[in-house]
Amino acid sequence: MQPDLQVLMAEIRQIAQEEILPRFARVGYEVKHDGSLLTEADLATDRRIREFLQRAWPQIAFLSEEMERHEQERLLRESDSLWCLDPLDGTSNFAAGLPLFAISLALFQQGEVVLALTYDPIRDEMFSAQQGQGAWLNGKPLQCQKSGFPLCNAVAMVDFKRLPARLKCALMENSPYGSQRNLGSCVLEWAWMAANRGHLYLHGGMKLWDLAAGTLILAEAGGYACTLDGEAVFKPAMEPRSVVISPDKALFDAWFHYLQANR
Repeated sequence: MQPDLQVLMAEIRQIAQEEILPRFARVGYEVKHDGSLLTEADLATDRRIREFLQRAWPQIAFLSEEMERHEQERLLRESDSLWCLDPLDGTSNFAAGLPLFAISLALFQQGEVVLALTYDPIRDEMFSAQQGQGAWLNGKPLQCQKSGFPLCNAVAMVDFKRLPARLKCALMENSPYGSQRNLGSCVLEWAWMAANRGHLYLHGGMKLWDLAAGTLILAEAGGYACTLDGEAVFKPAMEPRSVVISPDKALFDAWFHYLQANR
């Protein structure tokens, strides 16, 4: 039996409001070994969610971005059921006072994502999904739509810093879309694509906790995603995965064709 999604969402919302919002733009940060930032809010949120999950569902193992890599790899090898948490995605935004960050949590069972949520505490937006049952935003169904936009007028969200050099140059010198954005929070970008906020997405290398929840939310909303190699994005492993997304099938096909021709 899967955990109760309503109970889970209520607790995550409360933790975010108690641990993240009061610290927004009021706490310092430190730099982790990989160059990313870590704040007191990351650690406090991680601790509260871990404690809640272990009390409520002690039979399910727990993996977090804040763990050591060897422990993350062990959990992926040994666990049939596993939570995967990013306690605060968009930490650089958070530390800089930019209101674009979120909690993201996914449940893996037998190597598949079966339950997912992404919570944006600034907007009080809870994106959620259950395998085979749909995706929702604050309880209302999410459904990807045809945009009616041609590729040349589309709005793209692109993270340039992790892209292959040749593709990066092509996008900067001869971009196929109308305009480009970057939120600085992978989990929000997945959720916003599922909510038809933007037309195209590209990322050169996401980590497991950046993509796990989003893959299910987008899929259950009827969106389209793959890697730059045309593979399924989700893989229960630690290696970064590239991401290509559109909520619109025609745009997705045109976008992927352009990317393949310019890699």
